[in-house]
Amino acid sequence: MTPEHPKVNPWIIAIAVMGATFLEVLDTTVVNVSLPHIGGSLSATVTEATWVLTSYLVANAIVLPITGWLANHVGRKRLLLASVAGFTISSFFCGFATSLPMLIVFRIFQGAAGGSLQPLSQAVLLEAFPEDQRGKAMGFWGLGIVVAPILGPVLGGWLTDNYSWRWVFYINIPIGVMATMMIRAYVFDPAYIKRGKGGIDYWGIGLLAVGIGALQIVLDKGQQEDWLSSRFITMTIIISVVALIFFLVRELSTEHPVVDLRVFKDRTFAAGTTLMTVMGFVLYGSLVLLPIWLQTLLGYPALQAGIAMAPRGIGAFVAMPLVGAFLGKYDARKFLASGLVVAAATLIGFSRLSLEAGYWDFFWPQFVQGLSLALLFVPLTTISMGRIPRERMGNATSVFNLLRNVGGSIGIAGVATMVERFQQGATNNLVAHISPLQPQAMQRFQLLQHGMVAQGSSQLLAKSQSAAIMFGMVERQAAIVSYVYTFRILAVMFLALIPLVLLMRRPAKTAERVAAH
Repeated sequence: MTPEHPKVNPWIIAIAVMGATFLEVLDTTVVNVSLPHIGGSLSATVTEATWVLTSYLVANAIVLPITGWLANHVGRKRLLLASVAGFTISSFFCGFATSLPMLIVFRIFQGAAGGSLQPLSQAVLLEAFPEDQRGKAMGFWGLGIVVAPILGPVLGGWLTDNYSWRWVFYINIPIGVMATMMIRAYVFDPAYIKRGKGGIDYWGIGLLAVGIGALQIVLDKGQQEDWLSSRFITMTIIISVVALIFFLVRELSTEHPVVDLRVFKDRTFAAGTTLMTVMGFVLYGSLVLLPIWLQTLLGYPALQAGIAMAPRGIGAFVAMPLVGAFLGKYDARKFLASGLVVAAATLIGFSRLSLEAGYWDFFWPQFVQGLSLALLFVPLTTISMGRIPRERMGNATSVFNLLRNVGGSIGIAGVATMVERFQQGATNNLVAHISPLQPQAMQRFQLLQHGMVAQGSSQLLAKSQSAAIMFGMVERQAAIVSYVYTFRILAVMFLALIPLVLLMRRPAKTAERVAAH
């Protein structure tokens, strides 16, 4: 805080910025379960309705990396207020939309307004708290980042089932208004944030928008379009790669870049950002698997599947404040390495489940995984930002959050592709080993056929129905096999990150930091 501004309790600042950030992260998942209702209400197919998600993610991804630059040009507080207000107003018009194109347009505005909220809130918190309390601040901030995507499907399902899909957007309005009032009263710009004197890097902004936007479309639509077999996806990949290469060249050569890539010269930040990208891949990817497993294989309704996902959020909610409180007393790298091991163990635990798994079989691995998230997110953010100068904090948090989101998008697309490919292979393998001459297969087929005949089906129809049922059993077993392989791969990815922890510099002890100030 600068001397000319009144001194504000940092926890009040934390509450002020967290409300808006929570809403922004929540909106990345809260709409998912409402897509069939949105499509039906606006005379669109579910496939067409998925552009409601894609449009938000693309706009969000484009704005996110230039947040630090925008804050330096218009002021951090002014940008934060404009983002929260824009997000809130866009939420109202999203709920008011009378056609799918209208809804997509306002989702673009909502995603663009929300893109700045994560890095801005993180930068504000890191500056509001003294260095020896940053672990507590990141523990509080991490609650919103981790819990919101898990709460989203539960809240979205409940609002849609009991009211209307429009309330998925209207719920943002009162919280957005409250956050705007608190930010206006309690958040102030630090002294070093002044309007930039350099020119505007129009080429950098344009190349970034094209590259990141095209990449997000590829990740969101790739599996649906069967990747490189689609000309649209192939051309979009080429556009993204070319634009991003020219963007990197431009930013490394221009005097006033829109994204300052020199921040990667800090070894700890570079290693931490790489860790966060891969963690985003694994965590968001695994988050997609469980609801599909619960709904398609175990028959859970959407709302009950969302509730069954809650233990991960409960574990994170319990552990994050504790990790934040103890982080200043111990080497944060030990917390981080422990979190990677525990998270990998929970993924291996998921790979050992079967079609007979009950609620509590899912509860405990998820709860422990929630605990591990606290060991990952809180120390990783604190270490990565620990050596970044305050005047470069906004740029660093923008890049950090962008790569986490990109990692998450790649993880969702990658996991969906792995599951489908593994399931195809497992189905072919299982079918090849089933023979009418096998006693068990013959016995099961005859029992099914006799049951169909007893229910009034003809012999021919009963035979056909029995074969279809047996193939459905094979497909369910193949699906489980694909989940087992995917969870094991994700676990190995977590363990492979441990050497990166060693590249990060040991954080200064709390006493040393306090003495330095």
